Amino acid sequence: MSGSSPAARLQRLFEGRRLTPTQRRIAHSMVRRAADAPFLSSVELAELAGVSQPSVTRFAVALGFDGYPALRRHLREVTPDGAAGSHGVEESLNEYQQAVRAEIENLRQLSELLADPAPVERAGRLLAGSRPLLVLGLRAASSQARGFGYFAAKVHPDVRVLDEGGSMLYDRVDAARRAGASALMCFALPRYPCEAVDALAYAREQGLTVVTVADSVFAPVAAHSDLLIPAAVGTGLAFDTACAPMLLGRALLEAMCDGLPEAQARLEEFDAGAAARGLFVE
Repeated sequence: MSGSSPAARLQRLFEGRRLTPTQRRIAHSMVRRAADAPFLSSVELAELAGVSQPSVTRFAVALGFDGYPALRRHLREVTPDGAAGSHGVEESLNEYQQAVRAEIENLRQLSELLADPAPVERAGRLLAGSRPLLVLGLRAASSQARGFGYFAAKVHPDVRVLDEGGSMLYDRVDAARRAGASALMCFALPRYPCEAVDALAYAREQGLTVVTVADSVFAPVAAHSDLLIPAAVGTGLAFDTACAPMLLGRALLEAMCDGLPEAQARLEEFDAGAAARGLFVE
């Protein structure tokens, strides 16, 4: 385990465990702060997750340890040599540099995840086969949904972006389902809107297959997703940064294009039209 990223090691530690909602919240918090997790006290972890200290102890026991000290000792033992010492280097960087370093680590984790392309390829086939294709992203995730939808519309014949909540959201899901939609692409980032979770539950009730990009497999939307692919967000600045979710979205677009035989022709048609209209500065 020592050859992988901190988040990947934590993910494997939690895999297959039947965790309560509170314990999943603790696990989620640890994954988001994977590099610091081996050095957090039980009080610090409880504050980070917004739970009680006894909940952290019960969480460690649920993972098979005698208590939280044993869990933390295990995490330190599997931390690669020099990882703890890197904290001193990080402290010499300003907050902006640290944010960039954190995003580089998030992208490294994503690269490890994509070593197995099967989930992304499966997602691409599901998205390519849906007519129309719904793309959901509310609040912090709305820009991810709009960006995905913008590019998807260049190759997919019918893309419908859902980036605003309210009662109309359900009407649009219903309309897409009646039109033949079979899949919904969701971007879900912290803080997770209740509307997004409810919308996914409703979409699945209507028979849609939900593909989700979230910052952790322990995100609240996981219970309402048929296929969730995680991509961590950066938390070092006042507002989260989402380089890894954006890149994962582009990878999903690539996989979707592989499932659309007409994708290349559509791109060439767009380029020809853009040139004729003088759409871009060359």
